[in-house]
Amino acid sequence: MGLGAAGNRGRGRGRALNRGASIRLYLLAIGRLRRGPLYELQALYAGRLSPPVTTVELEEKRPLPPAALKLREAELILAARPAGARLVALDQRGAAWTSRDFADRLASWRDGGAAALAFAIGGAEGLGPAVIERADAVVSLGMMTWPHLFVRSMLLEQLYRAQQIHAGHPYHRG
Repeated sequence: MGLGAAGNRGRGRGRALNRGASIRLYLLAIGRLRRGPLYELQALYAGRLSPPVTTVELEEKRPLPPAALKLREAELILAARPAGARLVALDQRGAAWTSRDFADRLASWRDGGAAALAFAIGGAEGLGPAVIERADAVVSLGMMTWPHLFVRSMLLEQLYRAQQIHAGHPYHRG
């Protein structure tokens, strides 16, 4: 994610953190994103990440009651998780990290030998308990409720911001 040695163009703090191999990033997302403004926003931030993020769209076609749908979507997410990837669940009840905390955690996982990170984004009903229980981290993007299709772009922007923080780029001014 640009947290590898090839992306080390930064100065100061970024130089020390941009060592080692890159970490592969996966978005395991419930729902299909169709062409339109959200698609364009996702493409904008996804296109800035190096190496590129892999988005896996998951969908249950059967009409299920909300509780059963949530359980089925959890099964789909867990089945799509790449072998050996650390799992990060995005959930309103998760830890509230600053952008720098997020960047430092990504670098810590990378430096600790993690080859891949998979970010789980639930559907309209949220993430099932099985995903939360198996997650290496549960992170909140804030206390407000966000549309699950919009969360993708928010996460991609934070991944790009983390990349820029570790490169010493002025994109992150916070």
